[in-house]
Amino acid sequence: MKLLLDFLPLVLFFVTFHFTGRNPEAAAAFATEHFGQFMSGGTVGPDQAPVLLATIVVILATLTQVAVLKLRGRHVDLMLWVSLCLVVVLGGLTIYFHNDTFIKWKPSGLYWTLGLVFWVSQAIFGKNLLKKLIGEQLELPEPVWRRLNLAWVLFFGFMGVLNLWVVYNFSTSTWVSFKAFGTTALMFVFFLGQGMYLSKYLPDEEEATPAAGTADKPGSEP
Repeated sequence: MKLLLDFLPLVLFFVTFHFTGRNPEAAAAFATEHFGQFMSGGTVGPDQAPVLLATIVVILATLTQVAVLKLRGRHVDLMLWVSLCLVVVLGGLTIYFHNDTFIKWKPSGLYWTLGLVFWVSQAIFGKNLLKKLIGEQLELPEPVWRRLNLAWVLFFGFMGVLNLWVVYNFSTSTWVSFKAFGTTALMFVFFLGQGMYLSKYLPDEEEATPAAGTADKPGSEP
């Protein structure tokens, strides 16, 4: 359920963009009629309407996501708070100025903010944020925690740069597809690589569980 909630704004952005893109004239008329008062000039063109409507949907979806978690008494993690701030500010600028560049910068802003937080927490405050987040599930040597933290910093930095490379070298439609599927695939590969790296530090099942029948051996404690 949480995984579905996490990806819901992204899915809605993708679906809205491609659905409205099938009839951009109707999308432009709808956007102008219902949201024109919030936009510079008050009129939306067919080439702008799909991404503007998708941006409105993702803002509402992210606000709803946070509201649902708060109403249910759930913890709202750092990534979601940062995402909410960026999508409201940059999404709002996209809508007002009819300029999709702002919302396209949002993923890079999110990645770089999180990478900076991970780096500052370790380099300046001496606290490994990754260990704080998942340390209860894993017992690892301190050097390994530091390497993992650095890996996340570098990964976030790389993803931010990659996002901008796609923004400035490909169409908006390609960027939307990359945002929905490309980033998800890269995250999966990164998680898989981390899992393979951590496997050598995890205890074997045979070592973690006493051999069956040990208590029945002669001379063992009753």
